[in-house]
Amino acid sequence: MIENPPVARLDGVSVRAGNVQILRDIDLTIDPGDALGVFGANGAGKTTILRVLATLQPTATGSVEVLGADATADERFTVRPRIGYIGHVPALYPELTLAENLGFFARSRGLDESVAASALADVGLAGAADRRADRCSHGMQRRAEFARILVSSPVFLLLDEPHSALDADAVDLVDAIVHRTVDQGGAAVLVSHDRARVRSLATRTVEIEGGILR
Repeated sequence: MIENPPVARLDGVSVRAGNVQILRDIDLTIDPGDALGVFGANGAGKTTILRVLATLQPTATGSVEVLGADATADERFTVRPRIGYIGHVPALYPELTLAENLGFFARSRGLDESVAASALADVGLAGAADRRADRCSHGMQRRAEFARILVSSPVFLLLDEPHSALDADAVDLVDAIVHRTVDQGGAAVLVSHDRARVRSLATRTVEIEGGILR
Protein backbone atom coordinates (compact mmCIF):
# COMPACT_ATOMS: atom_id res chain seq x y z
CA MET A 1 0.00 0.00 0.00
CA ILE A 2 1.27 3.50 -0.89
CA GLU A 3 1.52 5.47 2.35
CA ASN A 4 1.23 8.90 0.73
CA PRO A 5 -0.37 8.50 -2.71
CA PRO A 6 -0.08 11.39 -5.14
CA VAL A 7 -2.76 14.06 -5.17
CA ALA A 8 -2.80 13.84 -8.96
CA ARG A 9 -1.03 11.96 -11.73
CA LEU A 10 -1.10 12.47 -15.49
CA ASP A 11 0.39 9.74 -17.65
CA GLY A 12 0.79 10.34 -21.38
CA VAL A 13 -2.03 12.87 -21.49
CA SER A 14 -2.85 14.58 -24.78
CA VAL A 15 -5.69 16.99 -25.48
CA ARG A 16 -6.98 18.01 -28.89
CA ALA A 17 -9.53 20.55 -30.08
CA GLY A 18 -10.48 19.43 -33.55
CA ASN A 19 -7.25 19.16 -35.49
CA VAL A 20 -5.34 21.30 -33.01
CA GLN A 21 -3.07 19.54 -30.52
CA ILE A 22 -3.22 21.47 -27.23
CA LEU A 23 -1.33 19.11 -24.89
CA ARG A 24 1.17 16.47 -25.98
CA ASP A 25 2.05 13.38 -23.92
CA ILE A 26 2.05 15.11 -20.54
CA ASP A 27 3.51 13.17 -17.61
CA LEU A 28 3.08 14.92 -14.27
CA THR A 29 2.85 13.81 -10.65
CA ILE A 30 1.69 16.14 -7.88
CA ASP A 31 2.38 14.94 -4.36
CA PRO A 32 0.98 16.06 -1.00
CA GLY A 33 2.75 19.26 0.03
CA ASP A 34 3.48 20.33 -3.55
CA ALA A 35 2.90 23.89 -4.72
CA LEU A 36 3.54 23.71 -8.43
CA GLY A 37 4.05 26.83 -10.54
CA VAL A 38 3.21 26.45 -14.24
CA PHE A 39 4.62 29.02 -16.65
CA GLY A 40 4.33 29.51 -20.39
CA ALA A 41 3.23 31.85 -23.15
CA ASN A 42 -0.40 32.56 -24.00
CA GLY A 43 -1.89 29.54 -25.74
CA ALA A 44 0.82 27.17 -24.52
CA GLY A 45 -1.68 24.91 -22.73
CA LYS A 46 -1.46 26.14 -19.13
CA THR A 47 -5.19 26.57 -18.56
CA THR A 48 -5.91 23.25 -20.26
CA ILE A 49 -3.65 21.46 -17.76
CA LEU A 50 -5.63 23.06 -14.93
CA ARG A 51 -8.91 21.94 -16.47
CA VAL A 52 -7.59 18.39 -16.86
CA LEU A 53 -6.58 18.36 -13.19
CA ALA A 54 -10.00 19.78 -12.26
CA THR A 55 -11.60 16.78 -14.06
CA LEU A 56 -13.33 19.19 -16.44
CA GLN A 57 -11.37 18.61 -19.65
CA PRO A 58 -11.74 15.46 -21.78
CA THR A 59 -8.46 13.96 -22.95
CA ALA A 60 -7.54 12.30 -26.23
CA THR A 61 -4.95 9.92 -24.79
CA GLY A 62 -3.44 8.94 -21.47
CA SER A 63 -4.75 8.51 -17.95
CA VAL A 64 -5.67 11.07 -15.30
CA GLU A 65 -5.97 10.25 -11.60
CA VAL A 66 -7.02 12.95 -9.15
CA LEU A 67 -7.41 12.32 -5.41
CA GLY A 68 -7.50 8.61 -6.12
CA ALA A 69 -10.27 8.84 -8.72
CA ASP A 70 -10.14 8.14 -12.43
CA ALA A 71 -10.85 11.61 -13.85
CA THR A 72 -12.31 10.11 -17.03
CA ALA A 73 -14.93 8.03 -15.18
CA ASP A 74 -18.05 8.90 -13.19
CA GLU A 75 -16.07 8.68 -9.95
CA ARG A 76 -14.62 12.10 -10.78
CA PHE A 77 -17.85 13.61 -9.45
CA THR A 78 -17.10 12.23 -5.98
CA VAL A 79 -13.80 14.13 -5.70
CA ARG A 80 -14.82 17.46 -7.23
CA PRO A 81 -15.99 18.88 -3.86
CA ARG A 82 -12.39 18.46 -2.63
CA ILE A 83 -10.99 20.48 -5.54
CA GLY A 84 -10.83 24.27 -5.44
CA TYR A 85 -10.66 25.60 -8.99
CA ILE A 86 -10.54 29.30 -9.85
CA GLY A 87 -10.39 30.08 -13.54
CA HIS A 88 -10.17 33.24 -15.62
CA VAL A 89 -13.91 33.92 -15.46
CA PRO A 90 -15.42 34.20 -11.96
CA ALA A 91 -17.85 31.34 -11.27
CA LEU A 92 -20.55 33.53 -9.77
CA TYR A 93 -24.21 33.89 -10.63
CA PRO A 94 -24.29 37.50 -11.86
CA GLU A 95 -27.88 38.21 -10.80
CA LEU A 96 -27.30 37.04 -7.21
CA THR A 97 -25.64 39.00 -4.45
CA LEU A 98 -22.27 37.90 -3.12
CA ALA A 99 -23.99 36.61 0.03
CA GLU A 100 -26.50 34.66 -2.05
CA ASN A 101 -23.74 33.20 -4.20
CA LEU A 102 -21.75 32.04 -1.19
CA GLY A 103 -24.85 30.88 0.65
CA PHE A 104 -25.92 28.75 -2.31
CA PHE A 105 -22.43 27.26 -2.50
CA ALA A 106 -22.40 26.52 1.25
CA ARG A 107 -25.77 24.77 1.06
CA SER A 108 -24.56 22.67 -1.88
CA ARG A 109 -21.80 21.42 0.40
CA GLY A 110 -24.21 20.68 3.24
CA LEU A 111 -22.95 23.62 5.30
CA ASP A 112 -24.78 26.29 7.22
CA GLU A 113 -25.07 29.63 5.41
CA SER A 114 -23.35 31.35 8.34
CA VAL A 115 -20.01 30.09 7.03
CA ALA A 116 -20.61 32.14 3.88
CA ALA A 117 -20.95 35.37 5.84
CA SER A 118 -17.82 34.57 7.79
CA ALA A 119 -15.84 33.82 4.62
CA LEU A 120 -16.94 37.08 2.97
CA ALA A 121 -15.80 38.95 6.06
CA ASP A 122 -12.46 37.14 5.98
CA VAL A 123 -11.79 38.35 2.43
CA GLY A 124 -12.86 41.92 3.19
CA LEU A 125 -16.28 41.80 1.52
CA ALA A 126 -18.62 42.02 4.52
CA GLY A 127 -19.70 45.50 3.42
CA ALA A 128 -20.47 44.30 -0.10
CA ALA A 129 -22.34 41.11 0.82
CA ASP A 130 -25.67 42.46 -0.49
CA ARG A 131 -24.24 43.72 -3.79
CA ARG A 132 -25.08 41.80 -6.95
CA ALA A 133 -22.10 39.99 -8.42
CA ASP A 134 -22.46 41.73 -11.78
CA ARG A 135 -22.19 45.09 -10.02
CA CYS A 136 -18.91 44.20 -8.34
CA SER A 137 -15.47 45.00 -9.72
CA HIS A 138 -13.38 42.16 -11.10
CA GLY A 139 -11.17 42.36 -8.03
CA MET A 140 -14.19 42.00 -5.73
CA GLN A 141 -15.42 39.03 -7.74
CA ARG A 142 -12.00 37.43 -7.38
CA ARG A 143 -12.13 37.97 -3.61
CA ALA A 144 -15.56 36.34 -3.55
CA GLU A 145 -14.11 33.31 -5.33
CA PHE A 146 -11.46 32.98 -2.64
CA ALA A 147 -14.23 33.26 -0.05
CA ARG A 148 -15.68 30.18 -1.75
CA ILE A 149 -12.32 28.45 -1.22
CA LEU A 150 -12.47 29.36 2.47
CA VAL A 151 -15.94 27.83 2.70
CA SER A 152 -15.00 24.52 1.09
CA SER A 153 -11.40 24.10 2.38
CA PRO A 154 -10.34 21.99 -0.63
CA VAL A 155 -7.29 19.74 -0.47
CA PHE A 156 -6.33 20.46 -4.10
CA LEU A 157 -6.11 24.08 -5.25
CA LEU A 158 -6.05 24.90 -8.97
CA LEU A 159 -5.54 28.61 -9.54
CA ASP A 160 -5.38 30.39 -12.90
CA GLU A 161 -3.60 33.76 -12.57
CA PRO A 162 -4.50 33.85 -8.86
CA HIS A 163 -3.05 37.31 -8.16
CA SER A 164 -4.66 39.04 -11.13
CA ALA A 165 -6.78 42.15 -10.39
CA LEU A 166 -6.09 41.92 -6.65
CA ASP A 167 -4.78 44.59 -4.32
CA ALA A 168 -1.90 43.93 -1.92
CA ASP A 169 -4.10 42.71 0.94
CA ALA A 170 -5.91 40.24 -1.29
CA VAL A 171 -2.62 39.00 -2.76
CA ASP A 172 -1.45 38.20 0.76
CA LEU A 173 -4.74 36.38 1.38
CA VAL A 174 -4.19 34.20 -1.69
CA ASP A 175 -0.68 33.35 -0.54
CA ALA A 176 -1.95 32.45 2.93
CA ILE A 177 -4.59 30.11 1.46
CA VAL A 178 -1.96 28.37 -0.67
CA HIS A 179 0.39 27.98 2.29
CA ARG A 180 -2.39 26.63 4.51
CA THR A 181 -3.49 24.06 1.95
CA VAL A 182 0.04 22.81 1.33
CA ASP A 183 0.99 22.80 5.01
CA GLN A 184 -2.06 20.63 5.76
CA GLY A 185 -0.93 17.98 3.28
CA GLY A 186 -2.87 19.15 0.26
CA ALA A 187 -1.40 20.53 -2.95
CA ALA A 188 -1.70 23.55 -5.21
CA VAL A 189 -1.10 24.28 -8.88
CA LEU A 190 -0.67 27.93 -9.84
CA VAL A 191 -0.72 29.03 -13.48
CA SER A 192 0.65 32.53 -13.84
CA HIS A 193 2.63 35.07 -15.81
CA ASP A 194 3.82 36.55 -12.50
CA ARG A 195 6.89 34.37 -12.22
CA ALA A 196 8.47 36.18 -9.28
CA ARG A 197 5.35 35.99 -7.13
CA VAL A 198 4.62 32.35 -7.90
CA ARG A 199 8.25 31.31 -7.41
CA SER A 200 8.04 32.75 -3.88
CA LEU A 201 5.15 30.32 -3.22
CA ALA A 202 6.10 27.29 -5.29
CA THR A 203 7.99 24.24 -4.13
CA ARG A 204 8.83 23.60 -7.81
CA THR A 205 8.01 25.01 -11.23
CA VAL A 206 7.55 23.70 -14.76
CA GLU A 207 7.37 25.34 -18.18
CA ILE A 208 4.94 24.46 -20.94
CA GLU A 209 5.80 25.23 -24.56
CA GLY A 210 3.53 24.32 -27.43
CA GLY A 211 1.64 21.83 -25.28
CA ILE A 212 4.82 20.07 -24.12
CA LEU A 213 5.90 20.12 -20.47
CA ARG A 214 9.53 21.04 -19.88
